[in-house]
Amino acid sequence: MNKPIIEIKNIKKKYNISHQRGGYVALRDVFTNILKNPFRFAKQKAKQVAGIGTKEEFWALNGVDIKINKGDIIGVIGHNGAGKSTLLKILTGITPPTEGEITMRGRIASLLEVGTGFHPELTGRENIFLNGAILGMTKKEIVRKFDKIVAFSGVEKFLDTPVKYYSSGMYVRLAFSVAAHMESDILLVDEVLAVGDADFQKKCLGKMEEVTQAEGRTILLVSHNMGAIQRLCKKTVLLNKGKVVFYGDTKEAIECYLDNEDAVSSNSKLFPAVAKDVIINDFSIHQDGTRTNYIDNDKPFEVTIDFETLRDLELFRVGFFVRNAIGDTLTRSLAADWNPNAENIKKGYHQARFVFPAKLLMPGDYFFVLHSSCYGVADYFGYNIHKVITVSRPTEYNMAHINEPPSSNPSMILLKDKWEIKNLNK
Repeated sequence: MNKPIIEIKNIKKKYNISHQRGGYVALRDVFTNILKNPFRFAKQKAKQVAGIGTKEEFWALNGVDIKINKGDIIGVIGHNGAGKSTLLKILTGITPPTEGEITMRGRIASLLEVGTGFHPELTGRENIFLNGAILGMTKKEIVRKFDKIVAFSGVEKFLDTPVKYYSSGMYVRLAFSVAAHMESDILLVDEVLAVGDADFQKKCLGKMEEVTQAEGRTILLVSHNMGAIQRLCKKTVLLNKGKVVFYGDTKEAIECYLDNEDAVSSNSKLFPAVAKDVIINDFSIHQDGTRTNYIDNDKPFEVTIDFETLRDLELFRVGFFVRNAIGDTLTRSLAADWNPNAENIKKGYHQARFVFPAKLLMPGDYFFVLHSSCYGVADYFGYNIHKVITVSRPTEYNMAHINEPPSSNPSMILLKDKWEIKNLNK
């Protein structure tokens, strides 16, 4: 039986966080403290000079055990601070573990942060050789694959431009292209799909599928993009507070993650959420039949509210508000807006479902805030229940607009423009 290509045994990573106490003290208070107890004052000052303060232990990883076989694509998911990036940094040798043992059987390539291994003053061409050398590629190997690297990255026009002038999307395209074309056994990728346009994200997904199927490469992929995780990974690791809370079937891992996401995004209020007349059993967003918080803008998605009314209600409202990252309300939709019969609802269990059209929202993060009330009588949940979603860039969107500053396009609604420009010159 073949041994796992990656074995992670009881890995722990501890950081000591110092909390130095201090601040402004009036001169009269200094003299008072000296006169009251000169020995205690001298002892305190000695501690300050020695840099002694209160310290807190923070375990970024705490007892992680994972075995990965050759040719597997394994997803790693979890909330911010769960330990995902720390795990990859330990696997690449950037930081050592505090405890535990790691066995890696093969050549490793990694893409952890945008621009890692790039020198800002060097051109894209020069950085291909620099980054390739850092990853362990020989010059002969880089020369042999140079044209493929450049073609995949799509930065041909800027190849002799210093990368300090590159956008974050150009950075990550070039960096991913170098790492993906390295003849490695293991590829470690951290949030490469968070930067760049939707078209490049699809190229990345296709390339990762290709190298595992054709070359038998093993990939460890950290991402908040649940669609990408579900497409690529048969098995997924779910981390929470430095511990593995699930390792197995990707669909189950995502469901577990999103259940926990509901608790966080609802101000730690677990469903069911109970009010005087209404119980919310679930408030969720689905695309392609899968519960998700990452929306492919090329497709419609559904907002679903499962609720129970404890008595017959009149003038009932149920629906949602859409808000941007700074809290501005962009729109709202209530079931009774277009259906007067939805105002009068009987006691019992119900499901309200709204289909959100494709290509309506600009790329970015949005809050979908649940609303449930009886008009003029009661607002049942206020703004306490919400979902946070990330909307991707449509593939048809003009890629030349990617690098424009946000101030040049502050809108949140994406109009599917049907512009017509006529040449009026005779």
